[in-house]
Amino acid sequence: MKLNDKAKTVSGNRESGPAPLRSSGSIGADIRALRRSRGWTLSDLAERLDRSVGWLSQVERGQSEPALADIRGVAAMFDLPVSFFFSQSPDTAEASYVVRADSRRTMTDEGKGLVESLLSPDLGGAFEIVHSVFAAGARCPEPFVRQTEEAGYVIEGSLTLIIDGERLVLNQGDSFRFAGETVSWVNEGDVPAVLIWVIAPPVY
Repeated sequence: MKLNDKAKTVSGNRESGPAPLRSSGSIGADIRALRRSRGWTLSDLAERLDRSVGWLSQVERGQSEPALADIRGVAAMFDLPVSFFFSQSPDTAEASYVVRADSRRTMTDEGKGLVESLLSPDLGGAFEIVHSVFAAGARCPEPFVRQTEEAGYVIEGSLTLIIDGERLVLNQGDSFRFAGETVSWVNEGDVPAVLIWVIAPPVY
């Protein structure tokens, strides 16, 4: 069974209505970006997946697509939903360039009160664009440091960033940038904070 067929099975074999889930067409590039974001070598990830380096190399280069079981393994490893690696957008030429509002890939972290949607077509570029919604009262469980350059813009609400210990309250229309610092965040408002977040290189 081909991956596209498996994806249709997962989505309930829908023949009408919204487009059925299908391979995003960039699973290999996404896996490579996720691996590199952790600083892992091909051998590191292949060992974790109990697969050969040759197999993983072929997947990352787009020469073969992984089985659904392998995708589940990768998704669990990077704390992503399996649906992240699939798309509901029509299989057209524009899919490499355009992400329609109803076909975004979503990553939800209920523990953080955070819902994020990937606005970039895939993770294969030099950066990713993410639509982030921080629930009222949501907070980062612990400060983090990433070897990235990140910038963002507040569309709605307000979000407090703590960068190297300095509290910065960002309101609607404000923007920011940081790179390599220790960062945390909290939504101290009573409404969700909606941001556009740009991360280079992609981390998920």
